[in-house]
Amino acid sequence: MQTFDYIIIGAGSAGCVLANRLSADPKNQVLLLEAGGKDKSPLIHIPAGFIKTLNNPDYNWGFQTEPEPNTNNRAIPIARGKALGGSSSINGMVYVRGQARDYDDWAQMGNRGWSWDDVLPQFIKSENREGATDATPWRGRGGELNVADVPQTYPMLDKVLEAAEECGYPRNPDYNSGDQEGWSYYQVTQKNGRRWSTAKAFLEPAKSRPNLHIETYAYVTALVLDGKRVTGVAYEQNGADKQAAAGREVLLSAGAVQSPQILELSGIGREDVLGDQGIPVKHRLMGVGENYRDHLLVRMVWRVKGIRTLNEETRGLSLAGQVLKYAFTRKGALALPAGLLNGFVRTRPELEVPDLQLRATHASFKDVRKRILDDFPGITFAPNQSRPESRGSIHIKSADRHAPPAIRPNFLSDEIDRQCLIAGMRITRQIAAAPALAPYMADELAPAAGAETDDELLAVARANGSTVFHPVGTARMGPDGDVMAVVDPRLRVHGLQGLRVVDASIMPTLVSGNTNAPVIMIAEKAAAMILEEAKANS
Repeated sequence: MQTFDYIIIGAGSAGCVLANRLSADPKNQVLLLEAGGKDKSPLIHIPAGFIKTLNNPDYNWGFQTEPEPNTNNRAIPIARGKALGGSSSINGMVYVRGQARDYDDWAQMGNRGWSWDDVLPQFIKSENREGATDATPWRGRGGELNVADVPQTYPMLDKVLEAAEECGYPRNPDYNSGDQEGWSYYQVTQKNGRRWSTAKAFLEPAKSRPNLHIETYAYVTALVLDGKRVTGVAYEQNGADKQAAAGREVLLSAGAVQSPQILELSGIGREDVLGDQGIPVKHRLMGVGENYRDHLLVRMVWRVKGIRTLNEETRGLSLAGQVLKYAFTRKGALALPAGLLNGFVRTRPELEVPDLQLRATHASFKDVRKRILDDFPGITFAPNQSRPESRGSIHIKSADRHAPPAIRPNFLSDEIDRQCLIAGMRITRQIAAAPALAPYMADELAPAAGAETDDELLAVARANGSTVFHPVGTARMGPDGDVMAVVDPRLRVHGLQGLRVVDASIMPTLVSGNTNAPVIMIAEKAAAMILEEAKANS
């Protein structure tokens, strides 16, 4: 059995950053284990390829929620990446840090060192913001993660910006400054019209280092414990059971779905959950798998007239033209991320910060899951609450190490969430009816067409709401004495030595926006703490 200084479980958004930073010191022997394969497919690197990878079991774990009454007992897909780069290889490529208040709240909960002022340097370190200047000191220049503007703007979406302003919602020149409020086109993790995943940004420059060992199709089955110290990992690869030892630390970066699963399969977690599956308790931690949160959105669709949308531009000869345009210019429909236009708004005037994220894309789908576009011009709006209060759980439902866990989001269980989403649907209609946009909106379509009362709008959300694939919180961070915290503010697992969790599962609350950028920040901060402690102890 080979020994490494650090073993990283999961080559996703956090794991790739950790692998780069920790292996930068040639004295550190680093093992990176990824359950999926390499990121070779062109579908990963051509931005529009996410339409295919999201439905491909080679690249997506294909998790689903358990049926719950709050969402009409539907099984809702929870996409998670399965390849080098993890979810950053199949996500929508939008770059959203969140608002300053998100991180200040984390610090107020006892997590010292996690306020906005504390984490901003980590965002800056990772980033190469195209066009950043000395006048934008909150943006990074020269980092590994390229952040660009969307490849092009569109007349239909320009009209949405005008309509939002007519309704009192301003434009925001940079929603990643810490002040989110307002509307703008998205910033995206792309470079020269191609996806810029964490595998591309952080792993590719480091993979030739002799002290970094990358193993794909390495499915971690358990952590190896010696008393209260984690000493290594057990994993399967090519049909063989293997083990690797960690001289310093194991870093669990499998994501908010699989990190709690691995902890529980290793005997770390709640006594009742482990006991139900016949797993001996090696370390009792009540918070493992709890505090699950995610963003729930509702799509609202309109048929469009008098202006072109993506529905027409990606059909027949027009599609052939788009393929040629991308081949020669790296622009056009094939370069587009999942989201194009974005607004952060307050649903109530007394709120200090926005509580709603609202997306707009000049496209509509006859089959959303398969991303098949309608045959007529269309536009889709999608509101979701930014900071949901509803909490669920993720727990193993079998001792079988290959069985997916039970994901119970408990969506719409909190009245604040219900009222925010209803208000978001009304704000969407207000913008759609504004003078700048109204001439192009033919009629509203399913699923929300005809729903007028609060009860009717809520029923639409229950029957059609889907996630934005932002699961967090299932190994949340909290100080000593917080019985439901899994890790401390330095991301060390409470009560154990040699183990940290570094991914979205450590978030105490859900950030106001997409989660890829915050996870990269978390990994940057974790790497800095790990190296600092190693230096102090050497």
